Amino acid sequence: MTRVWKWNRPVTVREVLEDLQQERSIAYTTVMTVLDNLHQKGWVRREAEGRAYRYEAVSTRAAYSAALMNEAWTQSDNPAAALVAFFGMMSPEQREALRDAVRMVQGPEETPAPQNPTAENPAVENPAAEKPAVEKPAVENQAVENPVGENPAATGGETGR
Repeated sequence: MTRVWKWNRPVTVREVLEDLQQERSIAYTTVMTVLDNLHQKGWVRREAEGRAYRYEAVSTRAAYSAALMNEAWTQSDNPAAALVAFFGMMSPEQREALRDAVRMVQGPEETPAPQNPTAENPAVENPAAEKPAVEKPAVENQAVENPVGENPAATGGETGR
């Protein structure tokens, strides 16, 4: 699947074979069998092209990874604890990527409404209007901002509530 995902287009057995042979010796029939097995399992679709087939991934690698993470998370007896442990294993770069992903999913239409009454009436002077408060996504608060085992009260960090 890695080779099929890599090209992000329909590929032939010959193309995959040639790519794999740059790293190791492998038989054409082995590659053909693996791609046929992937087709039978529903991971790739294929279309006839002459005497050969072109194989294309049914889903992206990102979608597959997301499905694996979702499956593992939903099978946990304590999903919140599993997420906290997972976030604790992340590098700072991965946590930043997570923050970006949460922002993309939430979008501007899901930004919470201001909690003060002056925001509802523009005629009332509101000094906070010049600097709108941006609430952090819930998934980031404890799990990402505060590494596993760290007490936010003891470190002076936000609890996000």
